[in-house]
Amino acid sequence: MKLTIIIVNYNVKHFLEQCLQSVFIATDKLGSSEIIVVDNNSVDGSAKMVAKKFPDVKLIQNEKNVGFSSANNQGIKEAKGQYVLLLNPDTVIEEDTLIKTVQFMNAHPDAGGLGVKMINGKGGFLPESKRGLPTPWVAFCKMSGLSRLFSFSRLFNKYHLGYLDKDKNQKVEILSGAFMLLRKSALDKVGLLDETFFMYGEDIDLSYRLLKGGYQNYYFAETCIIHYKGESTKKGSLNYVYMFYNAMLIFANKHFTPQSASLYAILIKLVILFRAGLEMLIKIIGKILLPGIDAIIIFSGMLQIKKLWEVFIKHADGDYYPTEFVVIAVPLYIAIWLLAVYLSGGYDKPIKQLNNFRGILLGTLLILIAYALIPETWRFSRALILLGASWAIISGFITRWLLKLFKLSEVAGTSDRRKNISIIGNKVEAKRVISLLNKYLYKPNICGYISLNKAESSDKDTHLGHVSQLEDIVAIHEVNELIFCLQDMSVSHIIEQMAKLGPKTLNYKIVPAAGENLLGSNSIKTAGDLYMVQLNSISKLENRRNKRLVDIIATLVFIPLIPVLIFVVKKPIQFLQNLLMVLLGIRSWVGYAKLSAADNQELPKIKEGIITLADKLDDENLDNANLGNLNLHYAKDYTINRDIQIILKCFKDLGR
Repeated sequence: MKLTIIIVNYNVKHFLEQCLQSVFIATDKLGSSEIIVVDNNSVDGSAKMVAKKFPDVKLIQNEKNVGFSSANNQGIKEAKGQYVLLLNPDTVIEEDTLIKTVQFMNAHPDAGGLGVKMINGKGGFLPESKRGLPTPWVAFCKMSGLSRLFSFSRLFNKYHLGYLDKDKNQKVEILSGAFMLLRKSALDKVGLLDETFFMYGEDIDLSYRLLKGGYQNYYFAETCIIHYKGESTKKGSLNYVYMFYNAMLIFANKHFTPQSASLYAILIKLVILFRAGLEMLIKIIGKILLPGIDAIIIFSGMLQIKKLWEVFIKHADGDYYPTEFVVIAVPLYIAIWLLAVYLSGGYDKPIKQLNNFRGILLGTLLILIAYALIPETWRFSRALILLGASWAIISGFITRWLLKLFKLSEVAGTSDRRKNISIIGNKVEAKRVISLLNKYLYKPNICGYISLNKAESSDKDTHLGHVSQLEDIVAIHEVNELIFCLQDMSVSHIIEQMAKLGPKTLNYKIVPAAGENLLGSNSIKTAGDLYMVQLNSISKLENRRNKRLVDIIATLVFIPLIPVLIFVVKKPIQFLQNLLMVLLGIRSWVGYAKLSAADNQELPKIKEGIITLADKLDDENLDNANLGNLNLHYAKDYTINRDIQIILKCFKDLGR
């Protein structure tokens, strides 16, 4: 047998499905080959999907997550091929990738391993396609940012070998574990992956051992794959930082001299501490910066309003209101306003003026309600509250307008402009995708489709032109998201179009043949976005915030009415417990209808509900299919009004 392909999967079912589809197409040209999927105890139905849709794949199911190295070794021990390909599940390979790379290995008997050119989901070249050995100096340059600053320098960027032409075949030191074609006889000589590395670093270790074993590692530029980048681990997380640099430490202790390893260890630990501290500081600043600005501006304005009110209305010398008003009351008002803005989504990115306005109004209402209930001695002035609220609205509008004007995205977030979507594919498949988008997305702005057949010129309203006119179509129609139909386009053709347009401001998605999932990755930080067209509305941050806001307001309304409600609601003791559970965020008043385990849906995760949309219908004969449809519609068309309607309709069942 010529080739064994090993894919280790962990909870990335939809990426795995697309990867396997591309692999099966590529193996047709190769001849004898086998595919082994090792599943590390995924809970997303990955194993079930492989068994159902790819019966020819040899599936190994682990009862726990044994890590990347151990899982790959399980596959290698079962491999019958002359070559072994370690392939990430979040990749898509070209139709001729396998035959080209195997032919290269055949022509270069000195080759122990081979990697290929990789691009991300936006069409940008991934520098980790070719890497150098992370010696202390190389590691220092990478960690300090020198390699990024001098990206084409032989001295400073040996980690990503920036001085080597990415479009030429090259001898390199380190291969990427995302696509690692290995000679089986070389593995027999140098050994399998070191299982000390749970995740990250194992590819560096094996590449280095191949070099020490007398083999060469090659970067092969004559084919290209899409790598969605890090589906199993968020690249920007502290956990990633720790795992990656800890792997580097294991590598240093294993291969470097004690003196070099000690220096490396000190450097690594300093980097971990620095990155962890910086990450926490950035997160804290990012969360408190805008609320802090709002608080300072509102407080300053309230002081000026107080002074003017005292002079022109109260005709006082400035001491009409006691110190407690400035020291206690005003900060308390501001805290309530900012909390209400937060719950209204006023600090969600990208920031929206309406959410801030809504939050200030809600906060003012709560302040006025509390004002009517507190003792007379603490009632300073309703007028100052209303004037302060007006100032909070005006200053908030100006602040947010300035943030957007000066494009301070770190504070204000990125632009929330609407997506202009175009589909690339032949008429039938393109129209199928368009119908899916119209069915499942909320008012998608679909420009039309771009055909692959020049003879296709019907449906002028939806047909934008031929793919050869792609650049002009994107510019004229201001398209910012392209969806490729994998049924009609080869991966090579998709990559060609992505490379032609470049990253720019475009987002790219791929829809598999007969699939309803759009896969795409916009950046390392997003770690490969999975776009399932069924799951749109309730997964949005603002809708999650709105849902939580409904829970809190409803609970606060119920609490003072408890003496009455305990005689209205069924199971009043449980109702009191539910009030506490909802207030603490453990449960929600409204949730999904419960289905049997066999019919579990892949819906966005929300808190378990006390009542559901099914309760509103009051129909005991609803089967799992009908309940599933109700859940789907609730997930994709969530509104505050719907939750309120369900609560009012099913009021007596809130003690469930």
